Amino acid sequence: MADRAQPVSGAPGIGAALCVATLILGALAAVVWRAEPGSGLGPSDWQAVRFTLIQAALSAGLSVALAVPVARALARRRFVGRGALITLLGAPFILPVIVAVLGLLAVFGRAGWVSQALGALGLEPLRIYGLHGVVLAHVFFNLPLATRLILQGWQEIPGERFRLAAQLGAGPEAIWRLLERPMLARTAPGALAVVFAICLTSFAVALTLGGGPRATTVELAIYQAFRFDFDLGRAALLSGIQIVLTALAAGLALRAAPGGGFGAGLDRAVQRWDANTPTLRLLDGAAITLAALFLLLPLAAIAMAGLPGLTELPASVFRAARTSVLIALLSTGVLLVLAVPMAASIAMVRRAAWIEIAGLLGLAVSPLVIGTGLFIVIYPLADPRALALPVTALVNAVMALPFALRILVPRARAVIGDFGQLGLSLNMGGGPFLRLVLLPRMRAQIGFTAGLAAALSMGDLGVIALFADQDMATLPLQIYRLMGAYRMEAAAGAALLLLGLSMLAFWIFDRGGRWHAEP
Repeated sequence: MADRAQPVSGAPGIGAALCVATLILGALAAVVWRAEPGSGLGPSDWQAVRFTLIQAALSAGLSVALAVPVARALARRRFVGRGALITLLGAPFILPVIVAVLGLLAVFGRAGWVSQALGALGLEPLRIYGLHGVVLAHVFFNLPLATRLILQGWQEIPGERFRLAAQLGAGPEAIWRLLERPMLARTAPGALAVVFAICLTSFAVALTLGGGPRATTVELAIYQAFRFDFDLGRAALLSGIQIVLTALAAGLALRAAPGGGFGAGLDRAVQRWDANTPTLRLLDGAAITLAALFLLLPLAAIAMAGLPGLTELPASVFRAARTSVLIALLSTGVLLVLAVPMAASIAMVRRAAWIEIAGLLGLAVSPLVIGTGLFIVIYPLADPRALALPVTALVNAVMALPFALRILVPRARAVIGDFGQLGLSLNMGGGPFLRLVLLPRMRAQIGFTAGLAAALSMGDLGVIALFADQDMATLPLQIYRLMGAYRMEAAAGAALLLLGLSMLAFWIFDRGGRWHAEP
């Protein structure tokens, strides 16, 4: 593609990728520069590396394997509430981690609903702490994301392909072999790599459900090196290991995912004549029902615990909520400015793997390391507290960039591949092609990206903890402060408010992007 004219320039995306790489690697370099020589990594650190790889592989494999039948069922079924269910699939991933963990404990913990039901049958309660608890939580968080990513692949198969298959008498097995399996070969490796990279940087899940030193992740080891030992050298070395592991995951995903697609369609509604048998309807219904119960029961537990606490909310919670909304909006804007040009460049430039790897660096480096590096750089020049909001928004945008690229790049490749040369032949290069062809056909993906970024930023507790003082707090930080003051009812009410704001932000952007944009 690099040897022929392209409808839009790749320079903005290349510039955005360079800015992201400079920010992340520059922050890491600042930490290394200030670090004092240490003793390197000990046995406990290598145990953390091994545990991280094991739990990430199990979590990613289970998340994607379970997402395939759920996405397939949602792709070929139409029912009342389907749109609402697809929107709710984003809820677990965008939940603040500590809030979601409380919901999981209420359902799967020793005193949870499932354990109570087992006790009534004379069985032992569930044990949620340790490797199985970490994997359970990661599947809860990442199954919805994997389902949405794979569902987009099903939705991009033109309806004319299924119509032609029905005319030729192709059954479910033939459609799986000719249409669905090739699509999964392109989408599943990317989803697997993203989930794997997310689980590599697990912190709060391992902190609450890990169950001791033998269940410590690299991210948790980085936190311990900063908070308890203030060993910047060891923390930087562990961050370097994270970068290498995530880069390897990204490289494997790029090699495993072949290019190409099914071509352009006429945007007709998809009808699945092959899936009308009673057996397939039963299997699809079971997949959707079980996934909905697994994902929604912890949310119901959070709602039941939080409703009584809504009347106990102090004024500081509402001030913190306003701050969180402001940071989320600013972070979403920064993300779109970075992600859309980078996605277009990846779609057009032949050797664009480095651009995608630059975007994935946000998963590789701990937000705590980036925040500390920025603190080191800013402190001699200005008061870090005065820049807490823009710095937090910037880091949140960089952390959400890997998810944005996995959502935007496949669609950008399809649009440019299908309409790029036609646009050039009509003299629609540059701005006109971007405004009239690329952005309208990517609107659903851009809306989903913006909603995901806003919700993730709304519930993030990371960099703000390094920069904020007692007079400044986001809603997640205020929840932690309420919990530390043993005001558990108010904390539960604030957690429910945070859940509502995160879901509302996700719904507004996602719905706005999909409005009249998909059949």
